[in-house]
Amino acid sequence: MNTKITFLAFLFLTFSVVAVSATNHADVTYGKKKIQVSTSQSDAEIYVNGKMIGKGSARILVPKDDCVSVTAKKIGYLEEQIEFCNQKGMAKPPKTHYFEMKNDDAFDASVQTDIANVDIEIPVNVTSRDKAWKIINQIVLNYIDVIEMTDKETGYLRTAWSLQTFKQNTIRTRIIVKESSINPLAFKVKLVSEESGDAMTSVKSDHLYKEWDRVLRSYNNTISEFQARIK
Repeated sequence: MNTKITFLAFLFLTFSVVAVSATNHADVTYGKKKIQVSTSQSDAEIYVNGKMIGKGSARILVPKDDCVSVTAKKIGYLEEQIEFCNQKGMAKPPKTHYFEMKNDDAFDASVQTDIANVDIEIPVNVTSRDKAWKIINQIVLNYIDVIEMTDKETGYLRTAWSLQTFKQNTIRTRIIVKESSINPLAFKVKLVSEESGDAMTSVKSDHLYKEWDRVLRSYNNTISEFQARIK
């Protein structure tokens, strides 16, 4: 009798554990929506709520009563983003979603370079300092026609920012020249190139800009022209 009771108790406990385990598993998966996401670029990075989960394609899970933000990124292409929600009263998430990656117009209008945001010293071989200063001003005005500050006595010149806006970025560029040596005469030239990462950034919002390791093509020959004309 005791043996039968013990056996029945064992079966009861076993079935209870299995039932609880199955219930817990159901709680984990219940209500989630699955979305297969893919991109037109096989190596584009896919992010969910800021965390990269794959490249080219990935399966997204949208929890019940929640939303997720999905982003596709690749250098040279515009960032694509969409939000999927699995909430009552909202459109159901699709089973698949395709990101058609578009070319980044700021990237296409620029070149990567090691001359941006660094001081480049250029020795002067023209006959006089006055002539060198005149040539420097001519070169600067060929690229940016507003000089914000100039001091011939100290050999310092800085242009105003030149702004160009793109679909997902704002680029600002300026030229800074400063005399670095009197004898022999030499100047340091810096081509400053900065990006904001947003298309609606004011040129005065300094805190929103950061150095860009690219320069717009219209300024690509700036340093070489200085080197050719005053070196």
